[in-house]
Parts: sequence; C-alpha cells; structure tokens
Amino acid sequence: MLKEYKATIYHNPACGTSRNVLKVMEDAGYQVEIIEYLKTGWNKEVLTSLLEQAGLTPKSALRVNKTPAESLGLTAENVKEKQILDAMIQYPELVNRPLVKTDRGVKMCRPSEQVLSLLEIWPQGPYYKEDGEMMIDEHNQIVNSSK
Repeated sequence: MLKEYKATIYHNPACGTSRNVLKVMEDAGYQVEIIEYLKTGWNKEVLTSLLEQAGLTPKSALRVNKTPAESLGLTAENVKEKQILDAMIQYPELVNRPLVKTDRGVKMCRPSEQVLSLLEIWPQGPYYKEDGEMMIDEHNQIVNSSK
C-alpha cells in the first residue's frame, strides 16, 4: 500500500505565495486540507497551537502590509503578544500566510520554498512558481530565491 501524504494549509487564494505553496503540495501528490482562514476566522486555541509549533510568536507572525495592524497600534514597541493574538482572532488578515502543517511540523511558508522542508516528497524538477521563477532545478535541488 502506498503511503498517503497529507497536509493542511491555512490559505488565502488571493496571495501568490499561498497559491504557490498549495500547488507545490498538490503537485507532489499530497492530499491537502485547505482552510481559507479569511472566511472561517481563527479559533484562538488552534492559532496559538500552530504558532507555538512553528516557533512563532503573534508578533513574529503579524502581517502589517495591507492590514489594519498599524492603525490598531499593533506595531508599537510596547504592544503585548496577547493584544496581537486577540486582534488576529478579530481580524484574521493580520496573520501572515501561508501556515502549513504536515507530519514534519508547522511552518510559515514565506517565501514559498519554505514548504519543501515540510514535505517528504517534492514535485519533479525543474519546477517553477506561477511567476515563472524556478523553485526546484533539474537535479531536484532548491533554487535560492532572489526575493
């Protein structure tokens, strides 16, 4: 019996990085559970657990670009982690993306090459991102991103 590879992605389909990560996992043969967290919102316990497993704090997982983070005062030096976490529950877009969970752990997969460390199998190289940038070369080696 062939091993079944499973993953969960906390996904924003409007995000190119998130789309790239999802495509890599699907092209590698993973059965991917897709959670569109902007639609479902975050459960505090789940988000806290994911951040802990990924070795992140709410502050390190905070998305500032194109979010209300600054207007909410979340970028101030004296802001508490609990304040950021509470705001993330209220405003799901404050969580950077994508978060991915596999049997190998949890990681914030930004840049998208980060997902490869969570995967037991990869798509065959050469493999390209949606913008045409090579991610995996013809020898199945990760290509260092210029971004």
